[in-house]
Amino acid sequence: MKVTSGKTRVVVGLSGGVDSAVSAWLLKEQGFEVVGLFMKNWEDDDDDEHCTSRQDFLDAASVADVLGIEIEHVNFAAEYKDRVFAEFLREYEAGRTPNPDVLCNAEIKFKAFLDHAMRLGAEKMATGHYARVRERDDAFELLKGLDASKDQSYFLHRLTQTQLAHTLFPVGELPKTEVRRLAAQIGLANAAKKDSTGICFIGERPFREFLGRYLANTPGPIKDERGRTIGEHVGLSFYTLGQRKGIGIGGVKPRGAPRGGGEHAPWFVARKDLPANTLWIVQGHDHPWLQSDRLEAADASWIAGRPPAAGPLAAKTRYRQADSACTLAPADDDRFTLEFTEPQWAVTPGQSAVLYDGEICLGGGVISTAAANPAS
Repeated sequence: MKVTSGKTRVVVGLSGGVDSAVSAWLLKEQGFEVVGLFMKNWEDDDDDEHCTSRQDFLDAASVADVLGIEIEHVNFAAEYKDRVFAEFLREYEAGRTPNPDVLCNAEIKFKAFLDHAMRLGAEKMATGHYARVRERDDAFELLKGLDASKDQSYFLHRLTQTQLAHTLFPVGELPKTEVRRLAAQIGLANAAKKDSTGICFIGERPFREFLGRYLANTPGPIKDERGRTIGEHVGLSFYTLGQRKGIGIGGVKPRGAPRGGGEHAPWFVARKDLPANTLWIVQGHDHPWLQSDRLEAADASWIAGRPPAAGPLAAKTRYRQADSACTLAPADDDRFTLEFTEPQWAVTPGQSAVLYDGEICLGGGVISTAAANPAS
């Protein structure tokens, strides 16, 4: 691809969705030389009805045609399988619930993709994420997207100063409604395309069915808080804390009313005991076993390159959760501890705890343990 002299080249990750399409259009309107790059990250079974990769590329190519920009198709499937999927399986085998989107952003979209963009002569790369980058005091900050309902900074908290220095988030300043309006105004065929959800390599297929291809099923007892066996699980890897559906004990009504819910209250996964291969479940959304006011996290990553000062901050322990007031204990480069003002529901090992100071995303880590509220 030939670099156009006099213009800053930006490589945009065109996913086939409306957000990346409008990002490319906005950059072109601002005078950048824009090149589209479509990433293929999964190919093991992309010929069945669950994978949308082929249609997504056609949509991305259609966007490039309307905008009058070049597009390149790049296969990162090998890197994805090695850096993201292998870790995904290791975490599930260990009884944790990982967030592959966080790892994909850090290892693929802002590492393999960024390296490729630089080889194409780009000075910047751009994606359709709802987030913002601000340069202040010779450093880069990751900010929440202005559309609070679409903010994706949670998934981007592992980005580094070098990555942010080369990154643009063109739709981070816009509400989603405006992005769709612009797409329709431009005449993009994907203006009304449904947002993608879930994990890219699973698509719309049943999650447990997919996971069963790669992980061993070792059935064991399901017990309630009193230690009574009330069912059998299909393997601890197939359950996550706070899970309500798919436990497989729908009709069980033990005598008495357990704490947190009455006789007919729904069941939730509360604990997983790997050494005993036992799944513990409780009744009622507000059961004490589902509440935690303290967590420890490891594998920390800090946007500024160093941990923030100890003290009051806010945190999310899962995406789409409202910021929760907390206190950060003195942290190091790899581990940290949070104490929450209010108990948090179903804090799940393997998920990310992400810290905020107002609109600024400070970084985060992988939840290793969560302590139950002392009232339990």
